[in-house]
Amino acid sequence: MKRIFYLAVISSIMWNCQSPGEGETSTQNADSNLFIMKFNDVHTFSQPEVARITHLEWDANVDFENKMIDAVAKYNIWTSDEASEIFFDTKNDMEILDVLADDAPAKFSIGDEVEHLGRPLRVEVLPSTKTISITYKTNPKAAALQWLSPQQTANKTAPFLFTQSQAILCRSWIPIQDGPGIRFTYNAKVRVPTGLMALMSAKNPQTKSKDGVYSFTMTQPVPAYLMALTVGDVDYKQLGAHTGIYAESSMMEKSANEFAEMEDMLIAAEKLYGKYQWEVYDMIILPPSFPFGGMENPRLTFATPTILAGDRSLTALVAHELAHSWSGNLVTNATWDDFWLNEGFTVYFERRIMESLYGADYAEMLAQLGYQDLQETVEGFLEKNQARDTHLKLDLKDRDPDDGMSDIAYEKGYFMLRLLEKAVGREQWDAFLKDYFQTNAFKVMTTEAFVDHLKTNLLGDMKYDELKLDAWIYGPGLPDNCPTPESNKFTIVEKQISDWQNGTALTELETNNWSSHEWLHFVRYLPVGLTYIQMKQLDETFGFTKSGNSEILAAWFQHTIANNYKPADQVMSDFLVNVGRRKFLTPTYKALLAAGKKDQAIAIYNIARPNYHSVATQTMDELLGVK
Repeated sequence: MKRIFYLAVISSIMWNCQSPGEGETSTQNADSNLFIMKFNDVHTFSQPEVARITHLEWDANVDFENKMIDAVAKYNIWTSDEASEIFFDTKNDMEILDVLADDAPAKFSIGDEVEHLGRPLRVEVLPSTKTISITYKTNPKAAALQWLSPQQTANKTAPFLFTQSQAILCRSWIPIQDGPGIRFTYNAKVRVPTGLMALMSAKNPQTKSKDGVYSFTMTQPVPAYLMALTVGDVDYKQLGAHTGIYAESSMMEKSANEFAEMEDMLIAAEKLYGKYQWEVYDMIILPPSFPFGGMENPRLTFATPTILAGDRSLTALVAHELAHSWSGNLVTNATWDDFWLNEGFTVYFERRIMESLYGADYAEMLAQLGYQDLQETVEGFLEKNQARDTHLKLDLKDRDPDDGMSDIAYEKGYFMLRLLEKAVGREQWDAFLKDYFQTNAFKVMTTEAFVDHLKTNLLGDMKYDELKLDAWIYGPGLPDNCPTPESNKFTIVEKQISDWQNGTALTELETNNWSSHEWLHFVRYLPVGLTYIQMKQLDETFGFTKSGNSEILAAWFQHTIANNYKPADQVMSDFLVNVGRRKFLTPTYKALLAAGKKDQAIAIYNIARPNYHSVATQTMDELLGVK
């Protein structure tokens, strides 16, 4: 494969593309200065310094019977004076039926398969070419698409479809320039079976169409990984002036209650770092096979039902996805090697939102749980001689960018930003961040450009070196100046466990009014090698096996599996079969393997695998040695 080095021109020249039929241009960066950034994206075939997309008109039919989307993707393109070809990314044997350049037949070819990347679609163009139209069909095995039977949904009455484009899976359902450094606007028309509602990462309907035809607009430029589509029997409920929830009818009451504070989160976020620039913030609760906690698709966050705990205890995920509306969606990592710029900033912002709403103690508990996850992740990578994967700035050449989606980007990134806040003071740090988001809105950012921005606008070279920031960004593990979160609430939790170990009855422990975070710390902090009697006493007293909180339940499984506590086996098996969230699947299957229960793990996986999205099966196949 030809490796691509290009200049991303982030300005009105790149982003202000006219939307056909509207007669208007996107104005987000109309007045911005020309900003040229050099970077190498090894995860796309596109060569945007030669020719790149600026706007998409997508006309699609969703075929549940054949598990296929047939569509026409028509692009407005920019071409250089030397342009003779434009490249698109495709994956999973997408069938290209026809290609037009300025509405005339165009010569095109499809290149050889490249591991992780798929196949390049090459189209001949002239410097004067303005549009490219691609007629195509997706493959039933398209990695981004999960087609669910009615039985796999909450209502169990209608089929369901959702996409997961991040990191480079958009190319499996749209032939596109699939790099985060390439942004474009889009319109879409989507036809689905009557009785179902189609939604996208765009301006969405709030009621079902009688004829199954839906139209969408996204006037803000977005990268391909934020392209999203879902189709199902869902309803809508408005929660606030700018917020609402989509869910299946059987899930609506519970979902609306769980996320009743979304508008408050949005207001808190705007007070911190400036105006929300996407008009509305809605969320859809997907079936449990969704592989992540949430996905920050603009205007429509995709969320897993595993955050429906009944007590709003897991809504930090909502704050996280909302924060992405600034860090990630507004200012985007230029390549997947710069992934920490999306996630580290988002975790920091998420915890500031939670602190604003629920207090510093609450946010500090979240930070301490994150620190525990980070330490475990770092230790795991170092034990496997994968020190490079503990760097913030990654090197994912010849690898799946999904490999970079670990706690390093999220939590190590968070703690570096927390270090910066401590070094300059919150007031100065907040002013810097607010300006960072406003100055770079609808642009992309490399790690190196951020370092320059940081030195120029906040620290200077000397302070940068004093804080050992190169060690944070380009070095392994955790530097010795990593901030250590301290929660007095967790100290109290640990004392209760100590008291129990020293003879205090479980019923006499001081656990009244504990939050779910304190309970999660309690379960995580339990000693190893508990006896069956101890496990039974814990379960009968606190009801861990019957917990409605997925975080606590998944942590409890670590002990039930290791200590061979069989009363939890069926619940654990049902959980693995019905929940597709990779965050829970990976440690639970790992625990089974570590306990010498590979046969049990394989038996469960054989039943569960059809319920998982390809993002999850790819990880589990490798973990369990299944082909």
